[in-house]
Amino acid sequence: MSVYKILLADDEMALRFLLTETLSDEGFAITEAEDGQQAIESLGKDTYDLIILDYMMPERTGVEVCEWLRGSDNPNKSLPVILLTAKALEKDKEKAKAAGVTTYIVKPFSPLQLVEVVKQLLEA
Repeated sequence: MSVYKILLADDEMALRFLLTETLSDEGFAITEAEDGQQAIESLGKDTYDLIILDYMMPERTGVEVCEWLRGSDNPNKSLPVILLTAKALEKDKEKAKAAGVTTYIVKPFSPLQLVEVVKQLLEA
């Protein structure tokens, strides 16, 4: 069985650490990015199976990264994208959907909830 590769971009170090630990324990290979620009650079260098983006990040927001990705000819272009967001407003959800976000998880959430969503998307 091949290991699924996940790009995780979040500017909160504590949350990134927690999610990386949780997902690694589940057997996923995690590449971390600290902001939207780093996420774009990682997407340019490697291919992944799934992308997790925080909505509010320095340099580029998760929505901007997703918009960039969907509009590019990057090999990761059609991957599932999970957006982590503290913004649960309808307009934010619509903006995320318009950008091509597959699904979003509203903060605060449990890491195990994220694992469930990741598994559903990868096994779809």
